[in-house]
Amino acid sequence: MASKSMILNLSSPEKSLSGIEVQSVTLPGAEGRFTVLSGHAPIISILCEGDVTYITPDGKENVQRISSGFAEVSDNEVSVSAEI
Repeated sequence: MASKSMILNLSSPEKSLSGIEVQSVTLPGAEGRFTVLSGHAPIISILCEGDVTYITPDGKENVQRISSGFAEVSDNEVSVSAEI
């Protein structure tokens, strides 16, 4: 059975990654780390310093360090605006 995917958009003044197909995204939320999977309920969260970790459909893990920001999850899309 194929796993469901979602889209990750990560933008900062330094770099922009958009339209990345991912299986999961783990974020450094202000209340602790949390993982977003396909079908996640809509949410907006403040992010603190830490790693944004995402896994692509081929199983590759990627990490982007951030210093702060926020994330919005809606309709299988994760949008992150952050300082790197």
